[in-house]
Amino acid sequence: MPMYQPSGRRRDVDVRFEVGSGGQVLDLETAVKDGILGGGDGLLCPGAAAVPTGEKLDLKKMITELESIEVPSVFICPISLEPMQDPVTLCTGQTYERSNILKWFSLGHFTCPTTMQELWDDSVTPNTTLYHLIYSWFSQKYVAMKKRSEDVQGRALEMLEKLKKVKGQARIQTLKELRLVVTAHDSAKKTVVDNNGVSFISSLLGPFTMHAVGSEAIGILVNLELNIDARTNLMQPTKISLLVDILNEGSIDTKINCTKLIEMLMEGKDSGAEFVSSLSLLVGVMRLVKDRRHANGVLAGLGLLKKICSHEPVRSSVVSIGVVPQLVDMLPNLNAECLELALYILEVLSTLPEGRLALKDCPSTIPNVVKLLMKVSESCTQFALSILWAICKLAPEECSALAVDAGLAAKLLLVIQSGCNPVLKQRSSELLKLCSLNYTATIFISKCKLTRTIH
Repeated sequence: MPMYQPSGRRRDVDVRFEVGSGGQVLDLETAVKDGILGGGDGLLCPGAAAVPTGEKLDLKKMITELESIEVPSVFICPISLEPMQDPVTLCTGQTYERSNILKWFSLGHFTCPTTMQELWDDSVTPNTTLYHLIYSWFSQKYVAMKKRSEDVQGRALEMLEKLKKVKGQARIQTLKELRLVVTAHDSAKKTVVDNNGVSFISSLLGPFTMHAVGSEAIGILVNLELNIDARTNLMQPTKISLLVDILNEGSIDTKINCTKLIEMLMEGKDSGAEFVSSLSLLVGVMRLVKDRRHANGVLAGLGLLKKICSHEPVRSSVVSIGVVPQLVDMLPNLNAECLELALYILEVLSTLPEGRLALKDCPSTIPNVVKLLMKVSESCTQFALSILWAICKLAPEECSALAVDAGLAAKLLLVIQSGCNPVLKQRSSELLKLCSLNYTATIFISKCKLTRTIH
C-alpha cells in the first residue's frame, strides 16, 4: 500500500503510455524505439527545442516550474505519484523514485509496493534509460516554455515602444493587444512594470482621453502591481474624473476593471478619502451592484462599496443616494459571498442615525434580515443581529412587534442554544429581552412557540 497520499498530479500509475487518437498503448521500450517519448542520440522528440549548448538544466527545477503540465504516466513514481528524478528498478521490474522505495524498505516492507510480491533481491538498479527520457522530456518542455516566455516579453516590450509612436485607432488596437498579453502572462506583467510601463500607460489617462483608450489602459493597469508612486499619480483629479466617467458609461468588463482599480488606489491608510465622496462614483458603483445579469459585477461593486464605507465621512453620502433600501431588497437574491458584503455594508451604515432611520423605514428590512439569522454563516448572523438591534432600539414598540411576528424570537432562541460565538449569544439574549418588553409573558411565549413551529 503506498505510503504517500496522492498529489494533484495525474494518478495513472500504469507503466504504459497512451498516444494518438486511436488509443494505442505502448510499453517503454517501444516508446523509446519509435521516438514517441524520445530516441536517437539526444533522446528528444523530432522537431523539439534543443537544450542550449553547454547549459546543464536542473531536473528538480524543471519539474517544479512545469508543475501544472500533464506528465506521461511512465514518468510517475507509483508511491508518491510525482515525476521521478532518480528512477530505480526492483527485481520485479517495477520502477520507483529511489528515495521513496528506500523509505518503503526502511519501514520494514520487503515487498514490491505495486504488485505486493515478496522480493527475492532487495537491491535497486538505476534505470538510466528512463532517467534520460524523463530529463529529455522535461528539458524540451522547459526550453519551449522559456522560449514562449521570452517571446511574450519581447512582444510586450515591442508594444510598449509602439504605443509611444501611434495615435488614434492604432493606439487603441495596440493597447488592446497589450491588455490581452498582460492578462494572460505573468512575464508580460513584469516586463511592463520593469520598463516604466505603468508610468507611461498612466500618462495616457487625462481630461481629453477617449473612453476607448481609457478603457484599454485601465484594463492593463488593473493587472499590474502598482507601487505608492503609481497610485499617487493615478489619484490625480483629472485621472479619477476619467475613471469615474468610464465606470458610469463603459462595458460590463470595463466597469469591473474600474471598480477594481479604484479599490487598488484606496489601499493603505486614508488613501482615496479625497475622491470617494463623489456622488457620480457612488451612483456608478450602485448601478453595477444592481445589474443582476452579471454576478461578477455585483461582487466587484459590493467590494468597492465596502471599501468606500470604511471612510466614515462618506457614509452619509452613501445613505443619501438610497443605498440602504436597494441593498435590503437585494438580500434574498444574493449568493453567500455577496450577501456577507451587503450585510457588512448595512451594518456599518446602521451606525449612523440616518442609516438606522433608512433601515427602519424600509418595509423589507425586518423580514429579509430575520430570515438570514443562522442561515448562511456566523459572520452573516453577527451582521444581521447588529442591524436588527439598531432598528429595534430606535423604535422598540414598532420594530420589536414586527420582528417577533417575522419569526425573530424563534431565531434568537436558536442562536442562544447553538454553539456559536458567546458574543452573539449575549446580543441575542439582549435583543430577545428588548422584544419581550412589548408583550405579556404568556403572549410572548406563545409567539415564540408559534413562530418556531412555523419556521
